[in-house]
Amino acid sequence: MTYKWNIRCLTAVEQEIQQQLEHELNISSAAARMLVVRGIQTADEARAFVRPSLEMLHDPFLMKDMDKAVERLHQAITQGEKILIYGDYDVDGTTAVAVMYRFLQNLVSNLSPLTFNLDYYIPDRYTEGYGVSQQGIDYAAAQGCNLIITLDCGIKAVEKVAYAASKGIDVIVCDHHTPGEELPNAVAVLNMKRSDCPYPYKDLSGCGVGFKLAQAYTSRYGLPFDNLIPLLQLLAMSIASDIVPITGENRILAHFGIQQLNKAPFTGLSAIMAVASIEEKRLTISDLVYKIGPRINACGRMKSGRAAVELLLTDDPDFARQQAEEVNHHNEDRRDCDTETTKEALAQLQGDSMFANRRSTVVYAPHWHKGVVGIVASRLTENYYRPTIVLTASEDGIISGSARSVGGFDIYAAIDSCSDLLTNFGGHKFAAGLSLHINDLPEFQERFEAYVAAHIREDQLQPTLQIEAELQLGDITKSFYNVLRHLEPFGPGNPRPLFVSRYLINHRDTRAVGKEREHLRLDVTDRVNAITGIAFGRADMAEYIQNGNAVDICYELNENTFNHYTTIQMMVQDIQPCSAN
Repeated sequence: MTYKWNIRCLTAVEQEIQQQLEHELNISSAAARMLVVRGIQTADEARAFVRPSLEMLHDPFLMKDMDKAVERLHQAITQGEKILIYGDYDVDGTTAVAVMYRFLQNLVSNLSPLTFNLDYYIPDRYTEGYGVSQQGIDYAAAQGCNLIITLDCGIKAVEKVAYAASKGIDVIVCDHHTPGEELPNAVAVLNMKRSDCPYPYKDLSGCGVGFKLAQAYTSRYGLPFDNLIPLLQLLAMSIASDIVPITGENRILAHFGIQQLNKAPFTGLSAIMAVASIEEKRLTISDLVYKIGPRINACGRMKSGRAAVELLLTDDPDFARQQAEEVNHHNEDRRDCDTETTKEALAQLQGDSMFANRRSTVVYAPHWHKGVVGIVASRLTENYYRPTIVLTASEDGIISGSARSVGGFDIYAAIDSCSDLLTNFGGHKFAAGLSLHINDLPEFQERFEAYVAAHIREDQLQPTLQIEAELQLGDITKSFYNVLRHLEPFGPGNPRPLFVSRYLINHRDTRAVGKEREHLRLDVTDRVNAITGIAFGRADMAEYIQNGNAVDICYELNENTFNHYTTIQMMVQDIQPCSAN
């Protein structure tokens, strides 16, 4: 894939702010520049950014219907009603269920178990599908539940909430997905994306909305906020895995959640860290995204999301170890499955003579595993960089799948433009899920392509590396890297900084590495300073650099520890021959 490099240029005003921050904070010019790029204008703002505080969280009662939700929850607790916590089967949903369950369990730990009942429910991805199901409501009725709290789902469950009411069951909806034209007639609908909701931060995860309910209840009834802090480790998992912006409240919540994971992880999460071989290191957001999150997700993809909740709730080390190993097996099965499915999808596209002229990607095969279509959609966007939908057979002539976007293009709006052809859909700007009848697939493909072609910009069809600064290798010091670490956690809205260094040549030991010698181990210099790095899949540049040719390198920075010795290294994103060659 060919990347476009876009180096951020500071305005004259921003350059003045950079110089002021450099002076007032006694930091390097490069470090001050990173703060300016993030919209920071004063030293006080910089201090607040690098030292987040839980006191900066918004008042949860700013969220529409929060007072109603807290009142109904309190009624259920004090009157001994049975509550069913209902969550989606992905990381956001399962962590949300675990947060709410742990909160309520701790809340009533001093009450007689005879006066309080609590249960949870995770729908089956294959027999029930996404969201609130009739089967789930029937389960609640059979268990004698009087109240259902939905988490990471429910915003479009108009008919299902009405069905619950017919069974005498009240519902509190906690969701973060885009609402439809009609809201469910629930006791309370907590969703900051409601058009009538004044809540100032609109990008909470589903787990985040559930946490705000717990925060509101704690505040209303004078309970210690400190009781909520351990729950932030689960919330950090949802923020990292659900690809919500790590800005504002999410950044604060993720910051303190990662602290909890590094300091006192729950038994189940500690077991996952062990099977992922990361229990001995300082966790970062990347570990949650690429190592812990996929293992939790694999339960819902390959078997049942309930197993993930059991792991997140257990305090039994032996059970946690056993369950974590099973989760790890599910993840290995998922990896094999998505690899094979990706190969088939790529072959399908390569055999399509019209594909090269399209702006979108829509592929379908009836035998593909429903649990991996979202991952495969992400893989295809990495290959062709177009809005992508991957579909598979569901039941009774219905097909369903997942969508992934590129370059800031609103894929939810594109799907919504075809809503008359869909039996169900939901999601947000960057990712969505949908279902439709197999007979409507040709028309859907045509209309989806027409919408994308009419609305996507050319620059959104080429991956762009947004580079924060051009560095000399001498700028890369321990002090500079420490400032970099204070900008964490990184993610959407606060990306890990990308840098470029130019006119670099081989120092001593640039060479191809890896089992298939497909990767590039860099050892380069600007003739004054030297640095090492790794460029995955770029062994094609080894001979070019070994022959003395200069290159420009775009990279992230991280620490590499070998034989108890830690150095700063490049994690290379792209290499280009130097224009001066």
